[in-house]
Amino acid sequence: MKITEALIAEHRIFLGVFEQIERVLPSLTTPAEVRTMAAIVEGMLLGHAAAETNLAYLALDHVLADRGQLERMHEDHHEIDARLKRVHIANTCTEMRRLLKAAIQSSREHFSYEERFVFPFLETKLVDETLTDLGRTWLQHVPAPQLAS
Repeated sequence: MKITEALIAEHRIFLGVFEQIERVLPSLTTPAEVRTMAAIVEGMLLGHAAAETNLAYLALDHVLADRGQLERMHEDHHEIDARLKRVHIANTCTEMRRLLKAAIQSSREHFSYEERFVFPFLETKLVDETLTDLGRTWLQHVPAPQLAS
């Protein structure tokens, strides 16, 4: 599996989780509930962003003549992280929900941009063997599911 295919598959999973969170978000009435949902999103995105940065973007950095695209990816990650962190310090549940929803929307836009521009660019600049090697490396770092005992 190529790294681009792996990251797109992960995007699809995240989008499904986002839909579920957005479905229950209006019914959350306590800060603890909203913080829990934000922590779930943060946890998912943390590993994903690390994989993008350490594998795909590192490879992209070597082939990009124009650093603007790479800088945008890093800025997107920082913006999403900042919104999620603000959820934890917001003063009202309404503000917390708004910030979480904004972080989810920013993540969707980021995924879309990567899939339309960054990943196709990677596919044209790196040979299939490199993309597959990066995908293998990604698979080795994906945490195995833990079964409840």
